[in-house]
Amino acid sequence: MLSKDQIYEALRKVYDPEIPVNLVDLGLVYDIQIQGTKVSVKMTLTAVGCPMHTVITGNVKSAIEALGEVTEAKVDIVWEPRWTPELISPEGRQTLGME
Repeated sequence: MLSKDQIYEALRKVYDPEIPVNLVDLGLVYDIQIQGTKVSVKMTLTAVGCPMHTVITGNVKSAIEALGEVTEAKVDIVWEPRWTPELISPEGRQTLGME
C-alpha cells in the first residue's frame, strides 16, 4: 500500500534548479493525498512567476509516477499559505549555511 512517507521520500530527490535543497526540505510541499494509486500534491514555489514552474512541477510528477504503485500524479501549485524561508527544514538550513 502506498504511503505518504514513500511520496515524501521520492520528492526529496526533486530540487529547485536554482537552490541546492530538495523541495521537501525547502518547505514547498504542503499536502499529499493518496487515493488508491492516484496521488495529488499541493505545493508552492519560492516566488510567484518562478520561471522554473513547468520544470519543477514536471519533475515532481515524474518522481511520484516513478513509484511502481502510482498510476497518476497531479500537482497543484498554491500560493496560500505563502512560502517563507522559515519553512525550510533544519537540514535545508544547514545545507544553505543558515545555521
